[in-house]
Amino acid sequence: MGQHATHRDPATLPMPSPAKSPSFKVTACVAEHIGDRANQQDRVAILTSPNHPGTLLALLADGMGGRSGGRLASDQVITTAKNLFEELPEEGSTPEALLRQIASEAHAVVRLTAIASEMEPHSTLVGLILKGDQAVWAHTGDSRMYHFHDGTLIHKTIDHSYGSKLTEHGELVEGGADTERYKNVLFSAIGIGHEMRLDFGSAEELRPGDSFVLSSDGLWAYFSEREIGAIVHARPAREAAEALVQLARARSRGRGDNLSIAIIKLEKPEEKPRTLGRYAGGA
Repeated sequence: MGQHATHRDPATLPMPSPAKSPSFKVTACVAEHIGDRANQQDRVAILTSPNHPGTLLALLADGMGGRSGGRLASDQVITTAKNLFEELPEEGSTPEALLRQIASEAHAVVRLTAIASEMEPHSTLVGLILKGDQAVWAHTGDSRMYHFHDGTLIHKTIDHSYGSKLTEHGELVEGGADTERYKNVLFSAIGIGHEMRLDFGSAEELRPGDSFVLSSDGLWAYFSEREIGAIVHARPAREAAEALVQLARARSRGRGDNLSIAIIKLEKPEEKPRTLGRYAGGA
């Protein structure tokens, strides 16, 4: 994957549905590459916690705001998430509440840092919580979350950029009047302005064949949704991450941004070998 690439396989977990034996196992991989930039400002992580058994938290943060400011902001997002996920008990907490608290606390700290340091650090955030057979996600900025089943797109987040638009009901959709011109100009992210837009989504009754991809724009910009889904469906998580990083690097032609990705796949659990009883019959 190159001199400046890293990848990790952080989790292979049974994820039981309530009152049922495990219906699938989870395999996951995270990868990042510095691209053709001087500094790495992306952060990506997949976390588990003793306080939240059977729960997986995936996070991706794409920092912006100068050489040190961007990394400061993305580091703060991951640090905040780790602290809250490890400290907050499962009882009395919902996935939505946890994601909202991660975003709001990181937003407050990054804004205070900007005032104290005279920098303008900010960061995207996309977070996914997988618990049992349910998934909940939230995002601000233009890092994306894709949900596929057998390679077919089921859900996708909509970028918080001026290339999107609001419907009369306040719903964000793609295809604003200046989609291409302003697609990289964000109106919401961690550390930007006083108000932060945080959009949520969810999926239930997950089953083998479901997969989730978290990606920074340094990677998703080089692929169609169909292509990402096909690659993730056809390969194990680690191989899919390597293939997507390598293709993004080739297509960037020496002008690539930092890129990062997390892939979470739900697969059939391995069947235990059947034990045959001893036969002691006669003729």
